[in-house]
Amino acid sequence: MLRPIAVCLLVFVLSACADSGLSPGEGYVDVEGGRVWYRIVGSGSETPLLLLHGGPGAPSYYLNSLEGIAADRPVIFYDQLGAGRSARPADPTLWRVDRFVNELAQVRQALGLRDVHIFGHSWGTMLAVDYMLTDPQGVHSLILASPALSVQRWSDDARQLIAALPDEFRTAIDHHENAGTTDAPEYQEAMMEFYRRHLSRSDPWSPDLVRAFEELNTDVYGRMWGPNEFTATGLLSTYEREEFLPSLDLPVLFTAGRFDEATPATVEHFQSLVPNARIAIFENSAHMTMLDEPEAYVETIRRFLNEVDETR
Repeated sequence: MLRPIAVCLLVFVLSACADSGLSPGEGYVDVEGGRVWYRIVGSGSETPLLLLHGGPGAPSYYLNSLEGIAADRPVIFYDQLGAGRSARPADPTLWRVDRFVNELAQVRQALGLRDVHIFGHSWGTMLAVDYMLTDPQGVHSLILASPALSVQRWSDDARQLIAALPDEFRTAIDHHENAGTTDAPEYQEAMMEFYRRHLSRSDPWSPDLVRAFEELNTDVYGRMWGPNEFTATGLLSTYEREEFLPSLDLPVLFTAGRFDEATPATVEHFQSLVPNARIAIFENSAHMTMLDEPEAYVETIRRFLNEVDETR
């Protein structure tokens, strides 16, 4: 997830694809509540890939390494409403899962994405699964990266990861959360230690990740998730979709980092619920697998998409 200082983190395209009719470049799509920015990258003729970033309220900058997939197909990046280069309306009633699902459908329709693969990361996996529950046509596969499909499991895993921190950091988190003083320097230092272990293992962090943090829309994040990484008080606090995973009747790839907030054990559990789903665990990564091991990550996604396309 992403928080005012945390994470949970959508879509881009470049070169024209004769079959899809997509053209290289960027622009805006009108959706409920305002306009969202998109960019298309790619010169290949295979089925386009649409990217759903995390957050909610984070821009898509941190997904830029996935441009490497565009050697085979168009890749479409977009900033969800309220994030990045998209409009940032001051209307809290817009920050609902169903509106983001409708937004995804509107983006897809506006860009003429009749056939598409969908990649979701973190909050983007919630969006992807809820979109699939509307029974959309033409979705060839899902990639569910570091998924957050059970808030109860997410919260339980976070607590276990905190419990494994050195005493000084664990104590600071517990003390300041109980006291309601999460703006204290000691708490912020402990949070950053958690993020260095479980958000991104890169040192230094990618400029794209730093920029995503700097431009996080905390109004969206706070309403939908809550005040911090470990306390879900927003609209997503009751989000649970495990019971729907067996109904996913299409190729699905789960990915996670060995040190991910979305722990490998939980992601393996999700995989076990989806018929014939695959999983890839990246041994030197945390939540930002596409930044911690970009070359291996891109190659894994490319191979999966190409295999799906070849079997159609």
